[in-house]
Amino acid sequence: MSEPVNRARGALTDSPADLLVERISEVVARSYRITECELLQVDYRLAVLIPLGEGEPVSGPGHPAWRCFDHQEPVLSNDVGYFPVSMRGERRGVLRLSPVPEEPTVLGELAEIATALAHEITAVSAGTDVYRAAQRSQRLTLAAEMQWELLPGRSRSRPAFSLAGQLEPAYAVRGDSFDWSDDGHRLWLSTINGMGEGVAASMLTALVTSALRNARRGGLSLADQAALADQAIYDLHRGSQYLSVLLMELDLAGGEMTVVDAGSPRLMRLRDGEVTEQPLEAQFPLGMFEATDYREQRFTLRRGDRLFVVSDGVVDATGHHKRYGETALERFLRRTGPMEPLDAVRSLLGDLRAFVAGDLVDDAVVVCLDWTGPQP
Repeated sequence: MSEPVNRARGALTDSPADLLVERISEVVARSYRITECELLQVDYRLAVLIPLGEGEPVSGPGHPAWRCFDHQEPVLSNDVGYFPVSMRGERRGVLRLSPVPEEPTVLGELAEIATALAHEITAVSAGTDVYRAAQRSQRLTLAAEMQWELLPGRSRSRPAFSLAGQLEPAYAVRGDSFDWSDDGHRLWLSTINGMGEGVAASMLTALVTSALRNARRGGLSLADQAALADQAIYDLHRGSQYLSVLLMELDLAGGEMTVVDAGSPRLMRLRDGEVTEQPLEAQFPLGMFEATDYREQRFTLRRGDRLFVVSDGVVDATGHHKRYGETALERFLRRTGPMEPLDAVRSLLGDLRAFVAGDLVDDAVVVCLDWTGPQP
């Protein structure tokens, strides 16, 4: 590791949480004579790159900053450099630097510094609102604030899989959500199709998410995770409120998928360019009845399979008095084959917003999972 990169890492570690970009600016000025340093964060809708300080948001898809964000590689435009601010597959935004020399060694070092910045922003975000407050292009509703705080991230990448999810309407989502975790051997994924309106819907989703995490971290099987969350909701609401959830556990070495379908969103598979809906054993939503006994089912993925989990807010979205529907969904999913999961999710929801000519009325959640199998 080069001396400038080491110096940047040290400066980030010692920096106050709100001054990370300022410390990076000092390091790159001293090491590379770079005079301009700006962090552009992607907003909640994945539609705008917003400067942390003063400056104009970047929304045009052809802009070098968006090319950097989309392709996750440095982009040099004249003497302005754009570097992905990402870590472990989670894309936070772009670091804009100027002037940047067209030297491969320097570009590589600046890319490492941008990655170090992403790690440090993630580390400090729980203790400061500076970065979260700056990444919104409009005010979040209280329900949406609660939902985004629940999420594990928006994208994740490991040698055996890539994963991404997104909520819509991003600034006013109520009850739809997702959660994931992996331990290097297994990946757990839950997708929630919420019930209710406003804060009440968010509170119900928060309860089931916490119950599922508690059961998962306690080492319970997938069926027992569903049973524990089911009982937690029923004990509080006695069947008056319930949630549709799809629980999945993937063996990362062999591709065996274990599933519990509790009145869930639909599961679509893209394999060799063809889209099919994965048959699931429909069971009661969580919290509908007392002491429901849930059953697991299993199927095996092939290397290169892509799975989409979509809530009914996607299929049932209405525009120009027409329903988006299964046919349009399958047609669009086929087009996502070459895309990374986050790009596939963003493109699908962008197509949906174009179809309804604005923000969605009902909540929608989309999660995309690629299983590539163990890598050398």
